[in-house]
Amino acid sequence: MAYRAICTDIDGTLLNGERELSDRTIACIRKLRDSVRVILASSRMPAAMRHLQADLGVTHEPLICYNGGYVIVPQPDAPAFRVVHSAEIPLSAVQAALDLTADTEVHVSLYYADEWFVPEMDYWAKREEHNTKVSPRVASGSEVVTHWGRQGVSAHKVMLMGPEAGIDRATAGLQAQFGELLHLYRSRPTYLEIADCSINKAIGLQKLLEHHYTFGLTEVIAFGDNYNDTDLLNAAGWGVAVANAKDAVKAVADEITLSGKEDGVAVALERLFAD
Repeated sequence: MAYRAICTDIDGTLLNGERELSDRTIACIRKLRDSVRVILASSRMPAAMRHLQADLGVTHEPLICYNGGYVIVPQPDAPAFRVVHSAEIPLSAVQAALDLTADTEVHVSLYYADEWFVPEMDYWAKREEHNTKVSPRVASGSEVVTHWGRQGVSAHKVMLMGPEAGIDRATAGLQAQFGELLHLYRSRPTYLEIADCSINKAIGLQKLLEHHYTFGLTEVIAFGDNYNDTDLLNAAGWGVAVANAKDAVKAVADEITLSGKEDGVAVALERLFAD
């Protein structure tokens, strides 16, 4: 099979132990970028992915953001981009997340396109700022909901971070109120990512292929490590799990490479595209 695109997760997959791109990974992608498309797919916002694209030399490539909830394509010779797909959370569910965490230690981050709002620069906001190299705007949840309501938009992602017990209560409350409308993803006990129920990375990639490319999923190599990568690896022509991946991800993978800390993506690509 002559593969025409690489679609890879970022955190836990493409990045090393310092949450950076290794020299080997950068060199590998830069060598391949003229012969295959290189598409980053993440739960991150666009701004938290663009500096990685710059390091890899692929700023002209599309981005699958918010786990497939926001897919964008840069426009040649223009600062703007084209939105291929956008799936927003009902504004009432955003308000419910705020209500369920009011007067608790749970931090609520609100994301729409390239907007990221936090209630204050607390431990969780500073941690995400360090990890993603993006700085949020400080505003209360009620201010953001009012602002978005006037614009007629809502969140692409809501992130709850804090004590496990508080995350448990918020998850249960949202499941009871909006279980059929939301995708509630616990990437770790202290994190809850909230998105529209209709999205995942495989759907985001499929939307991109339908609207921007002339090839299909069978011609894509996909990489991932966590539960939100399972659909992507299962749908791609060749799915590769890094060694640190969850068992459920490894179960659907066609291949298991070295861990993200050991440049597993580069190792697999060097073999798959060997001269």
